[in-house]
Amino acid sequence: MKRRDFSFAAVSAATAATLPLAAHAQGPSGAKKPVEGTDYLSLDKRVPTDVGTGKIELIEFFWYSCPHCNAFEPTFSAWVKAAPKDVVVQRVPVRFRDDFEAQQRAYYVFESLGMADAMHGKLFHAIHAEHQQLSTAPALAAWANKNGLPEKKFMDTFNSFGVAAKARRATQLQDAFKVQGVPALGVAGRFYTDGSLTQTMERALQVAEYLMGEVRRGR
Repeated sequence: MKRRDFSFAAVSAATAATLPLAAHAQGPSGAKKPVEGTDYLSLDKRVPTDVGTGKIELIEFFWYSCPHCNAFEPTFSAWVKAAPKDVVVQRVPVRFRDDFEAQQRAYYVFESLGMADAMHGKLFHAIHAEHQQLSTAPALAAWANKNGLPEKKFMDTFNSFGVAAKARRATQLQDAFKVQGVPALGVAGRFYTDGSLTQTMERALQVAEYLMGEVRRGR
């Protein structure tokens, strides 16, 4: 979903289900080598990572209310579970507008409380399958309370310094990678790709795998 389209973000879950996430003309064996400037972009200025020597950071930029992100989530989650041992995956919620902040902070509430694995997919489902309106802190807190996270604990964490700092850092990363739409992928603080560049997010993930291979080879 392109950044300029977020003012028209009320897209139905049914539409999301029809997105060409996995459609591509060639299988993996026949896939073309990714081309810089076409399939991915190299950043003018590298973004520092703190994943440690011998590790490669892969960032997924997302927004809970984005139908494209919802459609990509099962594919990406499956990929993460089988990711190479040297890959450190970071999910980074974007803030293209001020009203994105509540959902941005919600992710870091889940992460801070060790509940990201339990709550991340549920929130996508609530928004896109159940059509719940969950874009404000009170609405998110009430939803969390119904899903095993007490409302007060959610709000205390939501308003904490730690979550505020993580949200600011997420927006800084979004700007550093020049994210123009979501979902999108950042690789090793050096490369950026998304579905608009590659035509599908499955192809974007393949491009990210190629770029991680280049990083391993010291290129």
